[in-house]
Amino acid sequence: MRIIIIGQGNVACNLQAAFLRKDINSEMVSSWEGLDVIPQNADVYIYAVKDIALAEVIAKVHVPERAIHVHTSGTISLEVFGPDKPHCGVLYPFQSFSKAHILEDFSTVPVFIEARGIDDVSAVYTLALTLTPHIYETTQADRERLHVAGVFANNFTNYMYSVAQDLLRGTQIPFKALLPLIDETAAKVHSLSPREAQTGPAVRGDENVIQRHLALLQDEKQKDIYRLISDLIRQAQ
Repeated sequence: MRIIIIGQGNVACNLQAAFLRKDINSEMVSSWEGLDVIPQNADVYIYAVKDIALAEVIAKVHVPERAIHVHTSGTISLEVFGPDKPHCGVLYPFQSFSKAHILEDFSTVPVFIEARGIDDVSAVYTLALTLTPHIYETTQADRERLHVAGVFANNFTNYMYSVAQDLLRGTQIPFKALLPLIDETAAKVHSLSPREAQTGPAVRGDENVIQRHLALLQDEKQKDIYRLISDLIRQAQ
């Protein structure tokens, strides 16, 4: 099986590394510079590019119709593939990827797949199986909801780490002092529901601590975030 990965970003680099570990022939090409000379004899073309560029990049790829085309987006529908690409699907790996930190074990990553016909579903499933045993067939609507859930669980959480790091600037406390807390918080939801694992002044109803924290915060937007999330935690109990 020969695989062409279109794109050279975070997802593309991690996918290529995962395929190479399985001795699967894969090659990355630039989504802007390599499309005019893209190999014509690949079995699979994976589009790992930004959502905003996906339709434009797909339209520029002209290869034999026997190949299967898949994108890795959590939000874009199958309709992005035109009639010149009858065999198409979605291969959405649900993980946070970085080029600077290549994932060493892709087999733990859940992959969500979708395709138009049963034969293409089978082909995308077989492709996903080379990466991980954790494969879920899904719909676009469910995939979009999962993507939003991922933004809350990962992107917003990571931004909160950044806020925490900023709050420690000017103190003698390094950010790494927060790492055991961060790790334990993540570990607990493997055995408890997030609601059961919730701790802190808001869940305890400790208004004195909340007011002291608000007094320490200098940024008005951070104060708004603190108030809003504290209120939502209280309402969730």
